Amino acid sequence: MENKLYVGNFSYSTTEDDLRTLFAKAGVVVSVTVIKDRDTDRSKGFGFVEMATQDESQKAITMFNAYNMDDRALTVNVAKPREERSGGGNRSGGGNRSSGGGGNRRSY
Repeated sequence: MENKLYVGNFSYSTTEDDLRTLFAKAGVVVSVTVIKDRDTDRSKGFGFVEMATQDESQKAITMFNAYNMDDRALTVNVAKPREERSGGGNRSGGGNRSSGGGGNRRSY
């Protein structure tokens, strides 16, 4: 089991310090990262907490999965490895896209 945990469904106002304080109840917190929108710098409501040991990680999952924080039930589980994204490229689905158009046009 990994020591890095995914923490989701927390309030956008939750800070890294808030998570560090909460998870310290389960053991030694190595790091905390709240994921933020790069354009607005606003929290996306999820992040990652790394605990010092696997036992502490399991204890944190047991203690805080479905834990009520700011009237929201947290989701806490082992973080999955980050998948590599293919660089750049066109995100559109392709296909024949016509612009404009509209139904029932009459010519006079």
